[in-house]
Amino acid sequence: MRATVALVTDRYHHGDLRRALIDAAVEAIREAGPSALSLRAVAKGAGVSHAAPAHHFGDKAGLLTAVAAEGYDRFADALERAWEATGDFVEVGVAYVRFAIDNRPYFETMFRPELLHEDDPDLARAEARSRDALVRGAGELQPGSDFNPDALGAWSLVHGFAGLLMAGNFPQAVADDPEAALREIAKRTRFGER
Repeated sequence: MRATVALVTDRYHHGDLRRALIDAAVEAIREAGPSALSLRAVAKGAGVSHAAPAHHFGDKAGLLTAVAAEGYDRFADALERAWEATGDFVEVGVAYVRFAIDNRPYFETMFRPELLHEDDPDLARAEARSRDALVRGAGELQPGSDFNPDALGAWSLVHGFAGLLMAGNFPQAVADDPEAALREIAKRTRFGER
């Protein structure tokens, strides 16, 4: 018993409990999805007491909100890097799909508002940042409109493509090279005209 307490105490004071809990949550999401996340499993994965996640994040939704906010920031980083490297709206869409593939636990959590605290200021800031990065290069708003139909259409296309890809709904040739498939789709749609 004493060794276990020492191990938990040692890990608990490793310096960044928040980081350890988010990392454990991401791993738990990778294994079972965001809906099945258990605070007890996260605590066990982080090597801390079962009360630590609730103490730090309040509840399951608080922890998932922190994961989603971090995911949106990572997402914005990926989209911004694509734009800065290429200046190509299509390549931002390709980066969107690549992010979904490479960061599935974050991606699956980010777009599940029913599991999150939507009024969280960090989440709102990170969502806005990723939205701004996504529509960069999509053109200006039409006079009298509060949304850009080109940006909305492109977002719908790449989000649907990513979701269908991750669910295994595409032929193997598309699954083997989703970036090439998305670029080909872009050539055949207005999405590629940006």
